[in-house]
Amino acid sequence: MLDRLQALADRYEKLSELLCDPDVAGDAKKLREYSKEQSDLQETYDAYMEYKSVSEQYEAARAMQNEKLDDEMKELVKMELDELSERKTELEERIKVLMMPKDPNDDKNVIVEIRGAAGGDEAALFAADLYRMYSKFADAQGWRTEVMDVNMNDLGGFKEIIFLVNGKGAYSKLKFESGAHRVQRIPTTESGGRIHTSTSTVAVMPEMEDFDIEINDSDIRVDTFCSSGAGGQSVNTTKSAVRVTHIPTGIVATCQDGKSQNSNKEKALQVLRARIYDKMQQEEMEKYGAERKSKVGTGDRSERIRTYNFPQSRVTDHRIGLTLHRLDAVLNGDMEEIISALTIASQTEQMEKGEYAGA
Repeated sequence: MLDRLQALADRYEKLSELLCDPDVAGDAKKLREYSKEQSDLQETYDAYMEYKSVSEQYEAARAMQNEKLDDEMKELVKMELDELSERKTELEERIKVLMMPKDPNDDKNVIVEIRGAAGGDEAALFAADLYRMYSKFADAQGWRTEVMDVNMNDLGGFKEIIFLVNGKGAYSKLKFESGAHRVQRIPTTESGGRIHTSTSTVAVMPEMEDFDIEINDSDIRVDTFCSSGAGGQSVNTTKSAVRVTHIPTGIVATCQDGKSQNSNKEKALQVLRARIYDKMQQEEMEKYGAERKSKVGTGDRSERIRTYNFPQSRVTDHRIGLTLHRLDAVLNGDMEEIISALTIASQTEQMEKGEYAGA
């Protein structure tokens, strides 16, 4: 691994030289490409530089032990060795995690789709709860959310809501949320006090730029129609809503949240690019079979990943066997413990398989 780390450090320093090259500075594409590559290497480079420094100090302290020292100095050297050894071990573990293959989408914004599934109106109300949970979590991270399309029921629930989460690292933290979320509670529509079970599905997709997924104008069909639902005077009076169909795949995206047809078209294209990429990823996963699937990152929309039990104030993530008895806090956006546990489980799985960058 040390050889790979040194190669990484050499590349980082080469990138520093390239970014100072006037020819690169004048080429926006190369400048963006090299800047991103260096940014991606930064954390590992810093950790490796500190590891080299600590290792050198450790060897120097060990050499001092062989010299004639008084008792007080021997004790000081021993204390220094203990501290350096502890820090060296910490850095080794950190570097192991940093050297795992990085998901190229981790730093991207995400498009999240939540749909009420089994359970009718109660499922739609739970979908609204999930939207609020993710919005609160995004706020706590300093991210910005933007609703792109929504279809509400008469009770204020969401049959479907699509929204963008804009913030560095959004995909890295939310990518394990895709799947079926189950709720167990007494619905507001239930007069007999019986507990019902309903589900809503969540799909988390990285936002794709034009250069990530190229869509030719000849491959899409754009239809306009009148908005429906809440939206003021423009509803049902102007054709501001947009439906975009990708003819080669049959994938469709609509947006009617804004009053501007151009704005709605842009948002619909954002969703379309994300869905096309998601379809490509799903097909790739199926192609390579179950052995390539991660325990916590299959992204299967039908897979039940989590249960929210209101009577017991319990949240259980079934993939990693994590149970928390603070449902209210989680639904108010306090998801960090769940997300951290899922991330660690994924990293542990990678280490057990011996998956390291450059391996």
